[in-house]
Amino acid sequence: MNADLSMTLPELVLAVGAIALMLVAAWGGQGSTRMLSWASVAVLIGAGIALAGPASSGGAAFGGLYRADAFAAFAKVLIYGASAVAIIIAPRFFAAGTGDDLRPEYPVLILLSAAGMGMMVSAGDLLTLYVGLELQSLAAYVLASFMRRDTRSAEAGLKYFVLGALASGILLYGISLVYGFSGTTLFSSIATAYGAGHSLGLTFGLVFVFAGLAFKISAVPFHMWTPDVYEGAPTPVTAFFASAPKVAAIALSVRVAVEAMGPATDQWRQIVIFASLASIIFGAVAAIGQTNIKRLLAYSSINNVGFVLVGLAAGTPEGVAATLFYLTIYVVMTLGSFIIVLQMRDAEGQPVESIASLAGLSRSRPGLALAMMIFMLSLAGIPPLVGFFAKLAVFTAAVHAGLYPLAVAGFAASVIGAYYYLRVVKVMYFDAPGEGYSGRATPIEGGLITAMAVAMSPIGWIALGTLGVWTTTAAKALF
Repeated sequence: MNADLSMTLPELVLAVGAIALMLVAAWGGQGSTRMLSWASVAVLIGAGIALAGPASSGGAAFGGLYRADAFAAFAKVLIYGASAVAIIIAPRFFAAGTGDDLRPEYPVLILLSAAGMGMMVSAGDLLTLYVGLELQSLAAYVLASFMRRDTRSAEAGLKYFVLGALASGILLYGISLVYGFSGTTLFSSIATAYGAGHSLGLTFGLVFVFAGLAFKISAVPFHMWTPDVYEGAPTPVTAFFASAPKVAAIALSVRVAVEAMGPATDQWRQIVIFASLASIIFGAVAAIGQTNIKRLLAYSSINNVGFVLVGLAAGTPEGVAATLFYLTIYVVMTLGSFIIVLQMRDAEGQPVESIASLAGLSRSRPGLALAMMIFMLSLAGIPPLVGFFAKLAVFTAAVHAGLYPLAVAGFAASVIGAYYYLRVVKVMYFDAPGEGYSGRATPIEGGLITAMAVAMSPIGWIALGTLGVWTTTAAKALF
């Protein structure tokens, strides 16, 4: 039991920390919010430190229900980092012009969601998978509707809840089919069942499981909630949704595909290829007409999920490594973009989200415009920025797996996506200047923007070799 608990130490740190801080919030009230925010960041750092022990190399715990390996540890580092950023950037957003105060429940909900995400990426059993998924989702529903006086936030929370419940039902139905025809919920035993022969029931179970997971990663055709939720949720929450839960859901999907359904690769590969190409093309085309920067980034998220799935479609250690490589770079690009969106405020301090309001930013806030340009061009995959190497990695993995049509189609479709990223750059650098934004970035936000922009610039090449080694090590843990 002690050995098993030591492997789950990161989740224990998060769970105990969240409960303790919830009690502090109950007695401390609104005045404890700032202290709770920094305490939550400290808890996330503590959970990250806990990964240094058996939690990253212990193997199976609790009879195979939980997996402590390098793959899960890598995903958790991304999750904890993105969660900490979402907590750090929240106070300034709620402090001016939103009509709602940041309440102490916010960082606690982030911690609970992070605990659920940790369970997701370490799941070795379908029931562990579902428990972690629901813990993450229930906290996310509340976070989406956190601004009680804002109708868009309430609408976002309601849509997310209704469609999330539908997706959970689809996933549970798939789990029940897999269990019914394999007689087990353990990933290792399910793989044995698929290897023994693909019955029609197991095939249907595979389809429903992947359909439920596709909703969680907002892949086409289960993407419909993403633009509305991203637009309506508070911007720090949107930044959180676009990063940490995305990493958890994709890492979970990779583990299910490789560990539980590895012998059925030829079957799930067809689903993944369709979702990949559909997400790349739809995300690119639908983003072209957007006028709201948060909706544009929502479609960008759908588009980037398509590229991530190219790596998964390969079904090889190289493909999984490319998926993790892309995810890491995507998280930095996306968080950086949303922190810049947080700086968009009119003269009264109200949040501004229109792309047109970026006009002339290069003259009024040249540093901010330069950082935004780096993030946009990196998301577009334009060399020599780091985002180009992320796309190159997944396409190379697809080619090495013999998926030449997928690589060619994905590369061609990526050209479409470059248009709307370049449009943002054009507005900032070539349109007539509009009214400047009020206020300046806090030192922490300015530091985050600078660090992320430098990481995505050609200077970021320095770290790519090390990142490649880490992702390769993490991917091998699944095979």
